[in-house]
Amino acid sequence: MTRPSFTIGIEEEYQTIDPVTRDLRSHIDAEIIAKGKMQLKEAVKAEMHQSVVEVGTGICENIQDAREEVRQLRGAIITLTRENGLRLAASGTHPFADWRKQEIYPDERYYTIVEDMKTVARGNLIFGLHVHIGVEDRETAIHLMNAARYFVPHMLALSANSPFWLGMDMGLKSYRCKVFDKFPRTNIPDYFPSWGEYQSFVDLLVQTHCIDNAKKIWWDIRPHPTFPTLEFRCCDIPMRLDETIALAALIQATVAKLYKLHEANQGFRLYRRALIMENKWRAARYGLDGKLIDFGRRIEVPMRDLVDEYLAFVDDVLDELGSREAIGGIRKIVENGNGADRQLRVFKETGDLTKVVDYIIDETESSVFADAGAAR
Repeated sequence: MTRPSFTIGIEEEYQTIDPVTRDLRSHIDAEIIAKGKMQLKEAVKAEMHQSVVEVGTGICENIQDAREEVRQLRGAIITLTRENGLRLAASGTHPFADWRKQEIYPDERYYTIVEDMKTVARGNLIFGLHVHIGVEDRETAIHLMNAARYFVPHMLALSANSPFWLGMDMGLKSYRCKVFDKFPRTNIPDYFPSWGEYQSFVDLLVQTHCIDNAKKIWWDIRPHPTFPTLEFRCCDIPMRLDETIALAALIQATVAKLYKLHEANQGFRLYRRALIMENKWRAARYGLDGKLIDFGRRIEVPMRDLVDEYLAFVDDVLDELGSREAIGGIRKIVENGNGADRQLRVFKETGDLTKVVDYIIDETESSVFADAGAAR
Protein backbone atom coordinates (compact mmCIF):
# COMPACT_ATOMS: atom_id res chain seq x y z
CA MET A 1 0.00 0.00 0.00
CA THR A 2 1.60 3.26 -1.16
CA ARG A 3 1.33 6.15 1.27
CA PRO A 4 -0.69 9.01 -0.27
CA SER A 5 1.07 12.28 -1.01
CA PHE A 6 -1.85 14.36 0.41
CA THR A 7 -1.05 17.08 -2.13
CA ILE A 8 -3.72 19.76 -2.60
CA GLY A 9 -5.49 21.15 -5.66
CA ILE A 10 -8.19 23.82 -5.39
CA GLU A 11 -10.80 24.87 -7.96
CA GLU A 12 -13.08 27.88 -7.43
CA GLU A 13 -16.02 29.16 -9.50
CA TYR A 14 -16.63 32.92 -9.45
CA GLN A 15 -19.43 35.26 -10.55
CA THR A 16 -18.83 38.17 -12.91
CA ILE A 17 -20.99 41.11 -11.79
CA ASP A 18 -22.24 44.27 -13.49
CA PRO A 19 -21.13 47.05 -11.08
CA VAL A 20 -24.22 49.17 -11.85
CA THR A 21 -27.06 46.65 -11.68
CA ARG A 22 -25.18 44.18 -9.42
CA ASP A 23 -26.68 41.44 -11.58
CA LEU A 24 -24.63 38.72 -13.23
CA ARG A 25 -23.15 39.83 -16.54
CA SER A 26 -21.50 37.82 -19.27
CA HIS A 27 -17.72 38.09 -19.40
CA ILE A 28 -17.63 37.04 -23.07
CA ASP A 29 -17.66 40.58 -24.48
CA ALA A 30 -14.78 41.48 -22.19
CA GLU A 31 -12.87 38.35 -23.29
CA ILE A 32 -11.84 37.70 -19.69
CA ILE A 33 -11.27 34.01 -20.35
CA ALA A 34 -8.97 34.73 -23.32
CA LYS A 35 -7.07 37.40 -21.41
CA GLY A 36 -6.95 35.20 -18.33
CA LYS A 37 -5.46 32.34 -20.32
CA MET A 38 -2.74 34.64 -21.61
CA GLN A 39 -1.76 35.47 -18.02
CA LEU A 40 -2.61 32.28 -16.17
CA LYS A 41 -2.51 29.59 -18.91
CA GLU A 42 -4.61 26.55 -17.99
CA ALA A 43 -5.35 27.85 -14.48
CA VAL A 44 -8.44 29.69 -15.79
CA LYS A 45 -11.34 28.32 -17.81
CA ALA A 46 -14.95 29.00 -18.69
CA GLU A 47 -17.91 27.20 -17.18
CA MET A 48 -21.28 26.47 -18.76
CA HIS A 49 -22.81 29.90 -18.13
CA GLN A 50 -21.10 32.99 -19.54
CA SER A 51 -21.13 34.75 -16.15
CA VAL A 52 -19.01 32.05 -14.47
CA VAL A 53 -15.21 31.95 -14.35
CA GLU A 54 -13.37 28.95 -12.91
CA VAL A 55 -9.77 28.92 -11.72
CA GLY A 56 -7.71 25.98 -10.55
CA THR A 57 -4.35 25.68 -8.86
CA GLY A 58 -1.62 23.31 -9.87
CA ILE A 59 -0.49 20.51 -7.55
CA CYS A 60 0.36 22.13 -4.20
CA GLU A 61 2.69 20.28 -1.83
CA ASN A 62 1.19 21.88 1.29
CA ILE A 63 -1.48 24.32 2.45
CA GLN A 64 0.95 27.27 2.42
CA ASP A 65 1.63 26.76 -1.29
CA ALA A 66 -2.11 26.39 -1.88
CA ARG A 67 -2.84 29.68 -0.08
CA GLU A 68 -0.29 31.57 -2.15
CA GLU A 69 -1.53 30.13 -5.43
CA VAL A 70 -5.22 30.76 -4.68
CA ARG A 71 -4.33 34.30 -3.56
CA GLN A 72 -2.52 34.96 -6.82
CA LEU A 73 -5.35 33.47 -8.92
CA ARG A 74 -8.08 35.38 -7.10
CA GLY A 75 -6.04 38.58 -7.29
CA ALA A 76 -5.41 38.20 -11.02
CA ILE A 77 -9.08 37.54 -11.85
CA ILE A 78 -10.27 40.40 -9.61
CA THR A 79 -7.88 42.77 -11.42
CA LEU A 80 -8.90 41.44 -14.82
CA THR A 81 -12.63 41.86 -14.14
CA ARG A 82 -12.10 45.41 -12.87
CA GLU A 83 -10.09 46.31 -15.95
CA ASN A 84 -12.99 45.10 -18.09
CA GLY A 85 -15.76 46.98 -16.30
CA LEU A 86 -16.92 44.07 -14.13
CA ARG A 87 -16.50 42.92 -10.53
CA LEU A 88 -15.83 39.48 -9.07
CA ALA A 89 -17.98 37.83 -6.41
CA ALA A 90 -17.65 34.52 -4.56
CA SER A 91 -20.97 33.08 -3.41
CA GLY A 92 -22.72 29.74 -3.97
CA THR A 93 -25.62 31.47 -5.73
CA HIS A 94 -26.26 35.04 -6.88
CA PRO A 95 -28.87 36.69 -4.62
CA PHE A 96 -31.28 37.70 -7.41
CA ALA A 97 -29.95 36.73 -10.87
CA ASP A 98 -32.36 34.85 -13.14
CA TRP A 99 -30.84 31.76 -14.74
CA ARG A 100 -33.32 32.03 -17.62
CA LYS A 101 -31.55 35.18 -18.82
CA GLN A 102 -28.04 33.71 -18.75
CA GLU A 103 -26.25 32.71 -21.93
CA ILE A 104 -24.47 29.38 -22.36
CA TYR A 105 -20.74 29.53 -23.07
CA PRO A 106 -20.13 28.76 -26.77
CA ASP A 107 -18.54 25.36 -26.43
CA GLU A 108 -19.68 22.05 -27.92
CA ARG A 109 -19.29 20.25 -24.58
CA TYR A 110 -21.75 22.59 -22.87
CA TYR A 111 -24.21 22.49 -25.74
CA THR A 112 -24.18 18.69 -25.45
CA ILE A 113 -24.93 18.83 -21.71
CA VAL A 114 -27.81 21.26 -22.28
CA GLU A 115 -29.21 19.06 -25.04
CA ASP A 116 -28.96 16.05 -22.75
CA MET A 117 -30.44 17.62 -19.60
CA LYS A 118 -32.40 20.60 -20.94
CA THR A 119 -33.72 22.97 -18.25
CA VAL A 120 -31.92 21.11 -15.48
CA ALA A 121 -28.61 22.13 -17.06
CA ARG A 122 -29.68 25.69 -17.92
CA GLY A 123 -30.87 26.24 -14.35
CA ASN A 124 -27.58 25.09 -12.83
CA LEU A 125 -26.36 28.63 -12.12
CA ILE A 126 -24.28 27.76 -9.06
CA PHE A 127 -20.74 28.28 -7.82
CA GLY A 128 -18.70 25.74 -5.88
CA LEU A 129 -15.35 24.97 -4.32
CA HIS A 130 -13.66 21.70 -5.30
CA VAL A 131 -10.70 20.37 -3.33
CA HIS A 132 -8.43 17.58 -4.61
CA ILE A 133 -6.26 15.58 -2.22
CA GLY A 134 -3.52 13.37 -3.64
CA VAL A 135 -4.29 9.68 -3.04
CA GLU A 136 -2.36 7.82 -5.70
CA ASP A 137 -3.34 4.22 -4.94
CA ARG A 138 -6.86 3.66 -6.31
CA GLU A 139 -7.76 0.91 -3.84
CA THR A 140 -6.81 3.20 -0.97
CA ALA A 141 -8.79 6.05 -2.54
CA ILE A 142 -12.00 4.02 -2.53
CA HIS A 143 -11.59 3.02 1.11
CA LEU A 144 -10.89 6.62 2.13
CA MET A 145 -13.88 7.84 0.09
CA ASN A 146 -16.14 5.37 1.90
CA ALA A 147 -15.08 6.76 5.27
CA ALA A 148 -14.89 10.46 4.28
CA ARG A 149 -18.54 10.47 3.15
CA TYR A 150 -19.51 10.84 6.82
CA PHE A 151 -17.91 14.31 7.00
CA VAL A 152 -19.51 15.79 3.86
CA PRO A 153 -22.42 17.35 5.84
CA HIS A 154 -19.95 18.96 8.25
CA MET A 155 -18.01 20.46 5.33
CA LEU A 156 -21.23 21.73 3.76
CA ALA A 157 -22.43 23.37 6.98
CA LEU A 158 -19.13 25.22 7.36
CA SER A 159 -19.04 26.37 3.72
CA ALA A 160 -22.76 27.20 3.25
CA ASN A 161 -22.92 30.48 1.32
CA SER A 162 -26.07 30.46 -0.82
CA PRO A 163 -29.23 31.50 1.06
CA PHE A 164 -30.84 33.43 -1.82
CA TRP A 165 -32.22 32.36 -5.21
CA LEU A 166 -34.16 34.47 -7.75
CA GLY A 167 -34.46 37.29 -5.22
CA MET A 168 -35.89 35.13 -2.44
CA ASP A 169 -34.59 34.02 0.94
CA MET A 170 -34.97 30.28 0.39
CA GLY A 171 -34.80 29.40 4.08
CA LEU A 172 -31.74 27.20 3.46
CA LYS A 173 -28.15 28.11 4.23
CA SER A 174 -26.98 26.24 1.10
CA TYR A 175 -29.51 26.38 -1.69
CA ARG A 176 -26.71 25.68 -4.18
CA CYS A 177 -26.67 22.00 -3.30
CA LYS A 178 -30.45 21.73 -3.82
CA VAL A 179 -30.10 23.23 -7.31
CA PHE A 180 -27.38 20.71 -8.11
CA ASP A 181 -29.52 17.84 -6.77
CA LYS A 182 -31.48 18.00 -10.02
CA PHE A 183 -28.48 16.62 -11.91
CA PRO A 184 -28.13 12.83 -12.09
CA ARG A 185 -25.31 11.12 -10.21
CA THR A 186 -24.95 13.75 -7.50
CA ASN A 187 -25.01 13.81 -3.67
CA ILE A 188 -23.40 11.24 -1.35
CA PRO A 189 -22.01 8.17 -3.14
CA ASP A 190 -22.78 4.63 -2.14
CA TYR A 191 -20.24 2.47 -0.34
CA PHE A 192 -17.95 0.48 -2.66
CA PRO A 193 -16.11 -2.56 -1.22
CA SER A 194 -13.22 -2.21 -3.69
CA TRP A 195 -11.81 -0.24 -6.61
CA GLY A 196 -12.81 -3.12 -8.88
CA GLU A 197 -16.48 -2.83 -7.87
CA TYR A 198 -16.38 0.92 -8.45
CA GLN A 199 -14.80 0.43 -11.87
CA SER A 200 -17.47 -2.16 -12.74
CA PHE A 201 -20.12 0.42 -11.83
CA VAL A 202 -18.51 3.02 -14.11
CA ASP A 203 -18.14 0.48 -16.92
CA LEU A 204 -21.83 -0.42 -16.68
CA LEU A 205 -22.87 3.24 -16.97
CA VAL A 206 -20.63 3.73 -19.99
CA GLN A 207 -21.75 0.49 -21.63
CA THR A 208 -25.43 1.42 -21.23
CA HIS A 209 -24.88 4.99 -22.53
CA CYS A 210 -25.73 6.69 -19.24
CA ILE A 211 -22.39 8.51 -19.46
CA ASP A 212 -19.52 8.63 -21.91
CA ASN A 213 -16.88 8.90 -19.19
CA ALA A 214 -16.55 9.03 -15.40
CA LYS A 215 -16.33 12.84 -15.38
CA LYS A 216 -20.13 12.83 -15.51
CA ILE A 217 -20.30 11.26 -12.07
CA TRP A 218 -20.80 14.41 -10.00
CA TRP A 219 -20.89 13.07 -6.44
CA ASP A 220 -19.99 15.20 -3.41
CA ILE A 221 -16.80 13.17 -3.18
CA ARG A 222 -15.32 11.02 -5.93
CA PRO A 223 -12.09 9.47 -7.14
CA HIS A 224 -11.15 11.85 -9.92
CA PRO A 225 -11.36 10.13 -13.33
CA THR A 226 -7.95 11.30 -14.57
CA PHE A 227 -6.04 12.78 -11.61
CA PRO A 228 -4.74 10.52 -8.80
CA THR A 229 -6.87 12.39 -6.26
CA LEU A 230 -9.93 12.23 -4.10
CA GLU A 231 -12.05 15.21 -5.15
CA PHE A 232 -14.40 16.88 -2.66
CA ARG A 233 -17.17 18.75 -4.49
CA CYS A 234 -19.59 19.38 -1.62
CA CYS A 235 -18.71 22.95 -0.61
CA ASP A 236 -20.25 26.26 -1.63
CA ILE A 237 -17.51 28.65 -2.71
CA PRO A 238 -16.68 30.82 0.32
CA MET A 239 -16.44 34.59 0.04
CA ARG A 240 -13.09 34.92 1.76
CA LEU A 241 -9.71 33.52 0.77
CA ASP A 242 -8.95 32.40 4.32
CA GLU A 243 -12.22 30.44 4.43
CA THR A 244 -11.31 28.53 1.28
CA ILE A 245 -7.88 27.72 2.74
CA ALA A 246 -9.32 26.65 6.10
CA LEU A 247 -11.77 24.28 4.37
CA ALA A 248 -9.04 22.87 2.14
CA ALA A 249 -6.85 22.30 5.20
CA LEU A 250 -9.71 20.53 6.98
CA ILE A 251 -10.37 18.32 3.96
CA GLN A 252 -6.69 17.43 3.66
CA ALA A 253 -6.50 16.65 7.39
CA THR A 254 -9.62 14.49 7.16
CA VAL A 255 -8.09 12.35 4.41
CA ALA A 256 -4.76 12.11 6.27
CA LYS A 257 -6.44 11.08 9.54
CA LEU A 258 -8.63 8.48 7.84
CA TYR A 259 -5.54 7.08 6.12
CA LYS A 260 -3.75 6.89 9.47
CA LEU A 261 -6.63 4.78 10.82
CA HIS A 262 -6.75 2.69 7.64
CA GLU A 263 -2.99 2.03 7.79
CA ALA A 264 -3.35 0.83 11.39
CA ASN A 265 -6.32 -1.41 10.49
CA GLN A 266 -8.58 0.82 12.58
CA GLY A 267 -11.11 1.62 9.87
CA PHE A 268 -13.60 4.41 10.49
CA ARG A 269 -17.13 3.10 10.94
CA LEU A 270 -19.13 3.25 7.71
CA TYR A 271 -22.73 4.45 7.60
CA ARG A 272 -25.48 4.03 5.06
CA ARG A 273 -25.88 6.67 2.40
CA ALA A 274 -29.48 7.25 3.53
CA LEU A 275 -28.31 8.20 7.03
CA ILE A 276 -25.59 10.54 5.79
CA MET A 277 -28.18 12.17 3.51
CA GLU A 278 -30.26 13.01 6.61
CA ASN A 279 -27.31 14.96 7.95
CA LYS A 280 -26.67 16.59 4.59
CA TRP A 281 -30.23 17.93 4.53
CA ARG A 282 -29.79 19.38 8.01
CA ALA A 283 -26.50 20.99 6.98
CA ALA A 284 -28.06 22.55 3.87
CA ARG A 285 -31.12 23.75 5.78
CA TYR A 286 -29.60 25.06 9.00
CA GLY A 287 -25.84 25.35 8.44
CA LEU A 288 -24.01 25.99 11.69
CA ASP A 289 -27.26 26.66 13.57
CA GLY A 290 -28.63 23.14 13.26
CA LYS A 291 -27.96 19.75 14.78
CA LEU A 292 -26.52 16.71 13.06
CA ILE A 293 -27.15 13.12 14.08
CA ASP A 294 -24.44 11.20 15.89
CA PHE A 295 -25.35 7.81 14.46
CA GLY A 296 -23.20 5.85 16.90
CA ARG A 297 -24.79 7.44 19.98
CA ARG A 298 -28.19 7.85 18.29
CA ILE A 299 -28.53 11.47 19.43
CA GLU A 300 -28.64 14.93 17.87
CA VAL A 301 -25.61 17.15 18.48
CA PRO A 302 -25.39 20.92 17.80
CA MET A 303 -23.26 21.59 14.72
CA ARG A 304 -20.98 23.96 16.61
CA ASP A 305 -20.18 21.22 19.15
CA LEU A 306 -19.51 18.83 16.29
CA VAL A 307 -16.95 21.25 14.86
CA ASP A 308 -15.01 20.98 18.13
CA GLU A 309 -15.20 17.18 17.95
CA TYR A 310 -14.15 17.23 14.29
CA LEU A 311 -11.12 19.41 14.96
CA ALA A 312 -10.11 17.17 17.87
CA PHE A 313 -10.43 14.14 15.57
CA VAL A 314 -7.92 15.49 13.02
CA ASP A 315 -5.63 17.23 15.52
CA ASP A 316 -2.89 14.58 15.55
CA VAL A 317 -2.11 14.96 11.83
CA LEU A 318 -2.00 18.78 11.66
CA ASP A 319 1.63 19.29 12.65
CA GLU A 320 2.87 16.72 10.15
CA LEU A 321 0.82 18.44 7.43
CA GLY A 322 1.89 21.90 8.60
CA SER A 323 -1.73 23.06 8.59
CA ARG A 324 -2.44 23.96 12.21
CA GLU A 325 -2.51 27.71 11.55
CA ALA A 326 -4.63 27.40 8.40
CA ILE A 327 -7.18 25.15 10.02
CA GLY A 328 -7.63 27.74 12.75
CA GLY A 329 -9.80 29.54 10.21
CA ILE A 330 -12.50 26.94 10.87
CA ARG A 331 -13.02 28.36 14.36
CA LYS A 332 -13.32 31.85 12.83
CA ILE A 333 -16.13 30.57 10.58
CA VAL A 334 -17.92 29.26 13.66
CA GLU A 335 -17.41 32.56 15.52
CA ASN A 336 -18.36 34.93 12.67
CA GLY A 337 -20.90 32.74 10.88
CA ASN A 338 -20.57 31.07 7.51
CA GLY A 339 -21.17 33.04 4.32
CA ALA A 340 -24.92 32.43 4.41
CA ASP A 341 -25.17 33.76 7.97
CA ARG A 342 -23.36 36.93 6.98
CA GLN A 343 -25.36 37.47 3.78
CA LEU A 344 -28.59 37.12 5.77
CA ARG A 345 -27.27 39.54 8.38
CA VAL A 346 -26.66 42.20 5.72
CA PHE A 347 -30.10 41.65 4.21
CA LYS A 348 -31.75 41.91 7.62
CA GLU A 349 -29.95 45.22 8.23
CA THR A 350 -30.60 46.75 4.79
CA GLY A 351 -33.56 44.92 3.21
CA ASP A 352 -31.68 45.35 -0.08
CA LEU A 353 -30.22 42.46 -2.09
CA THR A 354 -27.96 44.79 -4.06
CA LYS A 355 -26.31 45.63 -0.74
CA VAL A 356 -25.82 41.91 -0.19
CA VAL A 357 -24.05 41.71 -3.57
CA ASP A 358 -21.88 44.69 -2.59
CA TYR A 359 -20.96 42.88 0.63
CA ILE A 360 -20.04 39.69 -1.25
CA ILE A 361 -17.84 41.65 -3.67
CA ASP A 362 -16.12 43.49 -0.81
CA GLU A 363 -15.45 40.27 1.12
CA THR A 364 -14.16 38.57 -2.03
CA GLU A 365 -11.77 41.40 -2.91
CA SER A 366 -10.66 42.68 0.50
CA SER A 367 -9.72 39.23 1.80
CA VAL A 368 -7.32 38.75 -1.12
CA PHE A 369 -5.60 42.10 -0.91
CA ALA A 370 -5.47 42.05 2.90
CA ASP A 371 -3.76 38.66 2.63
CA ALA A 372 -1.33 40.06 0.04
CA GLY A 373 -0.43 42.88 2.42
CA ALA A 374 0.15 40.42 5.25
CA ALA A 375 2.35 38.32 2.97
CA ARG A 376 4.53 41.32 2.22
